[in-house]
Amino acid sequence: MNLLLLEDADFIAANRARLEGRRLKHLHEVHRAEAGDSLRVGRLGGSMGQGHLLRLDPDMAELEVTLDQPPPAKLPLTLLLALPRPKMLRRVLQTVAAMGVPRLVLLNSYRVEKSFWQTPFLEPEAIREQLILGLEQARDTQLPEVLIEKRFKPFVEDRLPALAADTLGLVGHPGDFPACPRAVERPVTLAIGPEGGWIPYEVEKLQTAGLQPVQLGERILRVETAVTALLARLF
Repeated sequence: MNLLLLEDADFIAANRARLEGRRLKHLHEVHRAEAGDSLRVGRLGGSMGQGHLLRLDPDMAELEVTLDQPPPAKLPLTLLLALPRPKMLRRVLQTVAAMGVPRLVLLNSYRVEKSFWQTPFLEPEAIREQLILGLEQARDTQLPEVLIEKRFKPFVEDRLPALAADTLGLVGHPGDFPACPRAVERPVTLAIGPEGGWIPYEVEKLQTAGLQPVQLGERILRVETAVTALLARLF
């Protein structure tokens, strides 16, 4: 936890907050904090700054906070991601939040197993939990928007063209395609497929919606690795 992220319910006054639960445990066991320490803090959806630890008990911590710094800028990106395996989904959500993705669309694909859509990790609170862990890691306060689209064709035909309008539309896909561009200086809409990749029909539909296939080389990457590699290359 590189940022102690505070929520509205934590505040007992305009500049004072109390903590319990996971974050309190982290202060005790990881930070090994003591009353009088200063910590990096941020308010979820708001600014960042410093927190002065006024009190640290086994069951409660109280901080005086000064929030005077903006969070880091988000990437100019909409990320479309074929729903990964549930265990991988948690890591991907943390990565997406940590790397500054403002909008994530979890999308169905032919190679996405139907059972993946039944995972409790897709519950709103479960998604939020993983996103917050990513924000804490990267020192950010702004939650990404997460959209869930269980029907590939209606989304790609009816909604994607508007989402991708006025952006550089790309499909990460292995094969004889151009290399993924570097250091792009315009908004991007990027689609990353499931393990095994998009099927040809899906690539064609994504192309029709304005996204062009690109590749990262001959290696076949795990979804979480592909996300990190593509974002690092693009931005």
